[in-house]
Amino acid sequence: MTEQTPVTQTAAAKVPTLPDAQTVTEVKHYTDSLFSFRVTRPASLRFRSGEFVMIGLMGDPDPVTGRQKPLLRAYSIASPSWDDELEFYSIKVQNGPLTSKLQHIQPGDTVILRPKPVGTLVHDALLPGKRLYFFATGTGFAPFASLLRDPETYESYDEVIITHTCREVAELTYGRDLIESIRSDELMGELLGEENLAKLRYYPTTTREQSPKMGRITSLIETGELFADLGVPPLSPETDRAMVCGSLGFNTDLKVLLEKAGLREGANSEPAEFVVEKAFVG
Repeated sequence: MTEQTPVTQTAAAKVPTLPDAQTVTEVKHYTDSLFSFRVTRPASLRFRSGEFVMIGLMGDPDPVTGRQKPLLRAYSIASPSWDDELEFYSIKVQNGPLTSKLQHIQPGDTVILRPKPVGTLVHDALLPGKRLYFFATGTGFAPFASLLRDPETYESYDEVIITHTCREVAELTYGRDLIESIRSDELMGELLGEENLAKLRYYPTTTREQSPKMGRITSLIETGELFADLGVPPLSPETDRAMVCGSLGFNTDLKVLLEKAGLREGANSEPAEFVVEKAFVG
């Protein structure tokens, strides 16, 4: 693991040459496996906080034809819908077709961004409730980074709880920094209101490296430790709503626990008590 080494340079925009190209404006590396980046936002792009788009780069030339095909993956938009730029949070897979290349981008480079946002982690897919849970592992924090900066999140609920589970403490940095910036930034205070900011509760845990709170969030739900720590009652379909984003196994396990508590899975076309991001695995 490396220490957080933010790179916050902003370069003059290059003329886009890729299809659906956007210019990288900022890159931050948190560990040897996690980084975030910001790009210019297409003037026509409209999205709901929590949605994702396809991001990518051109692949290597075909050895025979010399042609290149775009390498695209689904990336949740981590910035809120009102932001002038688009932010993304990514893992680095050393042998991954896309992230092995994407992790080396610098301000001024261009990436492919298909401006067709979709996704299930949106307010429209949930019925009204009292308490909203965001359950995330790893880079699954990304869509919640968007929703946590959306005024609708706080206008719709009395309490907003974000849990983030990672293996090591350094992997919590992106989420921790975001929570701290929301609570301390004057602009966020004006946008969300101090009364609404008081609704936000952050519950980070680690599974490998020692930290103030250890354990998988699924285990902490099953034992009731999560609710005891927060001083809230167990999950109930009458009051609680949830959004889930993480690895495939995590999403599946959380879905089982939520359904066991009586919550039903919702969708844009049929809102219910919880939603799971099916396209994003991180």
